[in-house]
Amino acid sequence: MTPPKIAQTQTGEPVAPLSHLAIIMDGNGRWAQAHGLPRTAGHQQGAEAVRRTVKGAINHGVKYLTLYGFSSENWSRPPQEVRDLMGLLRIYLRREIKALDDEGVRFKVIGERQRLDPDIVKLINEAEAQTAENTRLVLTIALSYGSRAEITSAVRRIAEETADGRLRPDEISEALVADHLYTAGLPDPDLLIRTSGEQRISNFLLWQMAYTEFLFLDIHWPDFSETNMAEAIDVFQSRDRRYGAATST
Repeated sequence: MTPPKIAQTQTGEPVAPLSHLAIIMDGNGRWAQAHGLPRTAGHQQGAEAVRRTVKGAINHGVKYLTLYGFSSENWSRPPQEVRDLMGLLRIYLRREIKALDDEGVRFKVIGERQRLDPDIVKLINEAEAQTAENTRLVLTIALSYGSRAEITSAVRRIAEETADGRLRPDEISEALVADHLYTAGLPDPDLLIRTSGEQRISNFLLWQMAYTEFLFLDIHWPDFSETNMAEAIDVFQSRDRRYGAATST
C-alpha cells in the first residue's frame, strides 16, 4: 500500500496531517430519485460508499472516521423507510464487522441506543467487543444521535455528580464536559465533509466541532469516492488553522 502523502507548506514545512475526519452522509434519497429508483436503493448505494470511505481513510492515514448514519430527527421519517434503514444496518453489522476487524479497524457507535431494537444493540455490542483492540482506524457511527441531546445528557450527569458530592462546581471544566460526551476519548474532528450540497451541520457534534474546518460537496453520498476524499484532504491541508490566533508574519 502506498504511504499517505505528507503535504508541505510553501516554506517546505510539513502540514499537520488530517487525523479525524467527520462526514454527514447526505443525499441517498436524492441520488435514488435522480436515477429513477426507490429510496432503499439509494441507502444501499450509500452503504457501498461507506465501504469505499473506510478504505480511503486507511489509505490516506486518517486515524479517526466519524460518520453521521442516523439522526434523532430521522425517527420521524416514514415508518417503512426507517424499517428499511434498520434492516440495512443489521446487514452491515452482520457482514462487514469481520472485514473491519481484519483491517485493524475499531468499530464504535454513539447515540441513544435505547431507541434501537434489542437485536441491533446486541450486534453493536458484539462488534465493539470484537474490534476493541484494533488501532489502525477508529470508525465511529452516529446512530439515533443528536448533539443537543448528547450535551444535555452530559450536563445532567455532571449535575448529578455535583449534587451527590462527587464533584465540586469549581472542578467543572471544558475537559470534564468533553469527558461526559459520547465521544469521550476521541479527538475533535479536523475536517467535516457534508455531501449533497446542503450547508448546515444538522445537530452533529456541536461541541466537538468548535474549530473544525468545513467542506460542503455538491455530490450525493452514494457518489462519494476516494478521489473526492483525496481532494478534500488537499483542501484541508491548504487551509491556515489559527484557532483564533493572529496570522504570524
